[in-house]
Amino acid sequence: MDWINVLRSLQSDFIKRLTSGCLLHCEIEGQYSELTIISGERLRVLREFCWQMAEKYKRVLPVRDVFLNYLKGKLGEEVVKERLADFITEVDYEKRFGGDGKIDFTLTADSSIGVEVKSRCGNIDRVRWSISSEEVEKNAVVVCILIQEEVNEAQPEYHLFLAGFLPTQMIKLKTGRISFGIEQLLYGGGLRCYLEQLQSSINYNPAQENNLIIDKYKIRSESVSKSPIKHFIKPSSSPIANKHLHYQGEDLNGIYVKLGDECCEKGQYEAAITHYNEALQLNPNCAETYYKRGLARYQLGDYEGAIPDYTQAIVINPNYVKAYNQSGLARYQLGDYEGAIADYTQAIRINPNNAKVYINRADVRYFIGDRQGAIEDYTQARRIYPHDDSTNSQNHNFPAPIGNYQGAVEVLYQETEILCNDGDAYKKRANLRADLGDYEGAIADYTQAININSNDADAYFNRGNTRYELGDDEGAIADYTQAININSKDADAYFNRGNAFYNLGNKQAAIENFRQAAEIYRREGNLAGQKKAREIILELEIEESLDVLKF
Repeated sequence: MDWINVLRSLQSDFIKRLTSGCLLHCEIEGQYSELTIISGERLRVLREFCWQMAEKYKRVLPVRDVFLNYLKGKLGEEVVKERLADFITEVDYEKRFGGDGKIDFTLTADSSIGVEVKSRCGNIDRVRWSISSEEVEKNAVVVCILIQEEVNEAQPEYHLFLAGFLPTQMIKLKTGRISFGIEQLLYGGGLRCYLEQLQSSINYNPAQENNLIIDKYKIRSESVSKSPIKHFIKPSSSPIANKHLHYQGEDLNGIYVKLGDECCEKGQYEAAITHYNEALQLNPNCAETYYKRGLARYQLGDYEGAIPDYTQAIVINPNYVKAYNQSGLARYQLGDYEGAIADYTQAIRINPNNAKVYINRADVRYFIGDRQGAIEDYTQARRIYPHDDSTNSQNHNFPAPIGNYQGAVEVLYQETEILCNDGDAYKKRANLRADLGDYEGAIADYTQAININSNDADAYFNRGNTRYELGDDEGAIADYTQAININSKDADAYFNRGNAFYNLGNKQAAIENFRQAAEIYRREGNLAGQKKAREIILELEIEESLDVLKF
């Protein structure tokens, strides 16, 4: 298999050149090129086709989603068509929904050899492609295309990179999906030669081909391993469980699950997994136990192990929304953003009134550059939030995204008129603006929140913090004072007001505020806060003594 080492070496060189922009570019059809540029009339025809497909399937998915999905796919297919030309034949898109029945091209001389094309947008160090077990079964190779620009309705030109390919014979995958990065692909320049050799092979049999490369290069597999069902009760290492071995299987299963739950509550996730394993030996058809074991693995950072558990839970219960949502979170952690979006989308189809799932999908969409899609999801989450029992309705807080604050800010900007009498909404938007460094905008929103509710101590406190960041110590002191007037037990307000007084040179006032803060921290049991305040008091008292000596 020396050819694999050669193509991997060439792939490493290609990745280095990809970051520097020194790429092979050939516009002759049928010749290899690392870069393909699509624009003008050619792009117009692709867009027109994709809009037709969007209109055709608008009842299945939102029109814009269908259009963008088709456009990404067609852009990638155009690259492969141009590079391989007459060597391949395109599958008719009009025959099947989804366009290809999991096959994009077949070899012209042998229709049994399928070629699957995967297109992704993103940075080379984070982008990942994925393929399902069905696609592995139906195709000889998967060709991966990297799109430099954000795919949208108005982009005038696309720079497309043939990121590499993988023979499906190298992928050991029976169920689920697998994801991989650019460094795990073979160099695209060897694609045609590989297909030619495959075509000329008289005894072509995927099952007989060497498949050890998948383990050697650690491509992530989300397949579910199925161990044989055991018909005996294995004694557990847990003394608590051993006391109950005389119980019937059904009762013992419940004991193991309960032990696992208790371990999870204590943060003992490895022990929890052991108990869930015991439970699954007794009852391998319990979706909830698979889900719980997935949660424990997720908490340990074993995202690859968590996904098969969530997948098995879904196999047992196809409407398990929580399992889809958690699977999306695990895929997000692994960088499988398309897979995460697919999981969140399926959860939304089952339950379109779950705001958390919309927020999670919005986070991923924003991260991969789909700003419009992120805004739509944030907006939908905000609309259904008051009716979503899965969120903290008692506090009326719009759930914060994982970190993509800008998308949430834009949505809340759009909602201003609708929420004009909602002080919490203004305060939430102000918090987001402050996180982004838009202090003036944050102050304006805090002021609106205060106008709606003049007894909102938090709004005064947060506005004081924002003014402090802008260097307006006097304004900050005024806000902290108002917050203290409303809530005299706010230690943080005293502490921060002490900082502002110190900046203005009023050390006596600063010391008094830090003393007030230290006393409240002591009563609250906040020893760290009390210690910090006392240390500052000591430093200021020393400074005061030195000032007296200098005088």
